[in-house]
Amino acid sequence: MQNTAHLLRTKRFLPLFLTQLLGAFNDNLFKFSMVILVTYGIYESESEDFAFNALASGLFILPFFLFSSLAGQLADNYDKARITRFVKTLEIFIAVVGGIGLWLHNIPVMLTALFLLGLQSTFFGPIKYAVLPQHLQKDEVLAGTGLVEAGTYIAILAGTILGGIIIDRNGNGVEIAIVTVFLVALIGRVAAQFMPPAPAQKEVEKIDFNFVRSSIALISATLHVRRLYLAIIAISFFWTIGSVMIIQFPPLVENVLTATPEVASLFLGVFSMGIAIGSVLVNRLLKSEVSARFAPASVILMGVFVLILYFIARSWQGLPDGQLYTFETFIVHDGAWALLGTLGGVSIFGGMFVVPLYAFLTTTVDISQTARTIAANNVVNSGCMVLGALVALGLSMLGVSTTEQLLLVAAMCLVAAWLGQQLHRACD
Repeated sequence: MQNTAHLLRTKRFLPLFLTQLLGAFNDNLFKFSMVILVTYGIYESESEDFAFNALASGLFILPFFLFSSLAGQLADNYDKARITRFVKTLEIFIAVVGGIGLWLHNIPVMLTALFLLGLQSTFFGPIKYAVLPQHLQKDEVLAGTGLVEAGTYIAILAGTILGGIIIDRNGNGVEIAIVTVFLVALIGRVAAQFMPPAPAQKEVEKIDFNFVRSSIALISATLHVRRLYLAIIAISFFWTIGSVMIIQFPPLVENVLTATPEVASLFLGVFSMGIAIGSVLVNRLLKSEVSARFAPASVILMGVFVLILYFIARSWQGLPDGQLYTFETFIVHDGAWALLGTLGGVSIFGGMFVVPLYAFLTTTVDISQTARTIAANNVVNSGCMVLGALVALGLSMLGVSTTEQLLLVAAMCLVAAWLGQQLHRACD
């Protein structure tokens, strides 16, 4: 078993890790700053808040569905480090667009910037996993995957907390958010400069720019392999669950728990940190072996904690007359630590479920096909996440409350457990 931390001292991993971490931080800093500004400063009802959060999540995910096939082709055919540097340069210009939207409180401009951030993440997505088997030893891949996932969610934690702190419920602090997003984009571009070359592992093929045709071809070429099919569908279920939960957090915190944006940041932070902990923990349990044997139990326990979260939220007594718990008053509430601990349980077991599945994708196929395999996974993941967001939005429009939708999440965990068991039987 390789020591996970030693990878952070190597040039073959550290620049990629920092580039991914800074990109995830910036995506979530901008997204959550925008959500707080709109949820607390512009809209005034639970239905409007929920609809906006669902729309924002859908727009960020949509590029993954449309353009992952092209991203996978480019990553397998050209130097992944060069593509990363180009993408991170674009992020600087996107930060300017997002800053204009925040400054003007212009929702269409903010959503345009969010879509563009999703687009640049789409082209980096296959790279961050496909580089790992190219630069790491076979027994380092699971550790590297776990670190990438852990770093991603630590970055989400930092970005969401900072987004909730910088912009308050009155819309103050927009200037600080604008400057921070821009500076982080610059630093991310510098980190990308130090990534070692990751050239194509085969002859350059013709790129198919028809995203519909290429997506169908990509998925057809990947999902006919039963092990990959099961892994991709299981991962997709996990991210559908995650997208529905993240959509629920801001309206749940504001309208059910009657708390301020800082508490919404805390929720997303605990969720992100939990997945980071689960990512590292499962690597230790598996001793760097790529295996799905813990997947079924992990996601069942995740579902159990979702049910507990439902019962806690259902019994929560909110404040009357538009009053809100502050961060300080929420923390000393009798039920706060049980609520946060339950949320931590949801995310820790979620991280233990999903990380080995990503490592499985990158080690099952030939190294020349890893980016396309990840891209196929991203197409299916994003399609399921958009579908999940639409279902959540539709249920909200039908009058199903944010709290009641947690029952849907718990039911989805059972399906993910069945898929994880099927994968375990097929591969281990």
